[in-house]
Amino acid sequence: MIDDNLIGKKVLVRGSHSGVFFGTLKREDGQRVEMSDVRNIWHWSGAATLLQLAAEGVKNPEQCKFSREVKSLALLDAVEIIPCTDDAVNNINAVEAWTV
Repeated sequence: MIDDNLIGKKVLVRGSHSGVFFGTLKREDGQRVEMSDVRNIWHWSGAATLLQLAAEGVKNPEQCKFSREVKSLALLDAVEIIPCTDDAVNNINAVEAWTV
């Protein structure tokens, strides 16, 4: 279980099979995580790790593939929840949505 002070905060969540997601943490119960205002972080450039991404954002936003935002998501395979700094949140939000 996570510390309740992360509820309502912007986080990165890594799923064991589903990938990496950025959004507002709504609820966590073991591997089940509910989020709102969610983007899939498909590919990033300019951050060596998710920890750096959560702390600083990316240095090469034009090379990133972040999905458009969806209203809500239930992730059933969460293995890592990382709180994001305000700088990282602003940086990630500024990355243009990757669409086809």
